[in-house]
Amino acid sequence: MQARRADFPDDFLFGVATSAYQIEGHAFGGAGKTHWDSFAATPGNVVRAENGDRACDHYHRWEEDLDLVAGLGAEVYRFSTSWARVLPEGTGKANQQGLDFYDRLVDGMLARGIRPAATLYHWELPQALADKGGWRNADMPNWFADFTQTVMSRIGDRVWSAAPINEPWCVGWLSHFDGHHAPGLRDIRATARAMHHVLKSHGAAIEVMRALGMKNLGAVCNFEWAEPASDAPADVAAATRYDAIYNRFFLGGLFRGEYPAEVLEGLGPHLPQGWQDDFALISAPLDWIGVNYYTRKLIRAAEGPWPAYAEAPTRLPLTQMGWEIYPDGLRDFLLRTAREYSGDLPIYVTENGMANPDTTDAPDTARIDYLDAHLAAVRQAIGGGAPVRGYFVWSLMDNYEWSLGYEKRFGLVHVDFETLARTPKASYEALARWWRRNTA
Repeated sequence: MQARRADFPDDFLFGVATSAYQIEGHAFGGAGKTHWDSFAATPGNVVRAENGDRACDHYHRWEEDLDLVAGLGAEVYRFSTSWARVLPEGTGKANQQGLDFYDRLVDGMLARGIRPAATLYHWELPQALADKGGWRNADMPNWFADFTQTVMSRIGDRVWSAAPINEPWCVGWLSHFDGHHAPGLRDIRATARAMHHVLKSHGAAIEVMRALGMKNLGAVCNFEWAEPASDAPADVAAATRYDAIYNRFFLGGLFRGEYPAEVLEGLGPHLPQGWQDDFALISAPLDWIGVNYYTRKLIRAAEGPWPAYAEAPTRLPLTQMGWEIYPDGLRDFLLRTAREYSGDLPIYVTENGMANPDTTDAPDTARIDYLDAHLAAVRQAIGGGAPVRGYFVWSLMDNYEWSLGYEKRFGLVHVDFETLARTPKASYEALARWWRRNTA
């Protein structure tokens, strides 16, 4: 690791991230069914039809896992709560086993000197609400507000930070337009409504948490740096559309109270009636903004209806996901987000990491190099004036990678999915040494 602690601000925080469905194990503890259970049970949707029934069994092994977070020297643990574990039917009676679990988890972090960073929703919608249309349903903001009230009335007094929804693009576009994630739709009207209701639900949750007296509330968006595959005007326009859908739609809603014209060209006719009146709720003031970043995409024009773009062949080394390794994109997003949207608001890199087909015997040098290069990009952004306050690695451990099952390994800790044994990888040890050296 080339990075030095002295290169970062004194208040800079280092952490790791996970999500509920990917690690907890969802077949116990009173959790209700989710739309991911149904999606995974449908042939062809998920590699080997794998699901999150057991995952990493974090539900029972959380103390061991928090010891791994502490052993790394991480100051922050970004975790998520499962809506269906807290409210098995999505609304109504709470599952006390679920609330007790998150109570123990937060207390366990605090006992180890770890700051709990909660994300309310990381993609697993209760099946009972999916049956009612899920994110397409105009009642979603109310349902989400009730969930927020239920879980944060229990743990909100002790979490260090909270964000409502992880990666709105994945919840809205990837799941309703591309069909790659649950509920697996390819429907432009469903997409428009889901994307808007996700942001409206975000605002409703912020409103609830403010009323509970909670502080340090933010939003977590995922970004992909988009560049045209050539200088041809059609490719440039296609990359601009991609950027508008993937990146600027959500930042525009959160910080400007507007959606980009390039998105409204396609989604505008399908947005719910009166959507223009919802921005006061959507753009409620935040205390920070989270940036999840992994890769760049080269975009070319494509034949057909809006959005009329396609990915062009990559040019750089790839991760196990087939994603380009492009650290400059992280630097540029941090600078751009501050310059064009969030100003002096603190920015956290809430996810960054790579999937690598490693084993406990492999040197894991690719992941070490990836993290080192992206930490260097963060330092460059800070040097350029971006108010970056922390960097959280995805992920603490290998886990359920959604439609890709258990094949893609993002973890600093290797998980044997037969025995569930945890073994720190070389990247974990390198980060632990780096952190101890720089905090001594």
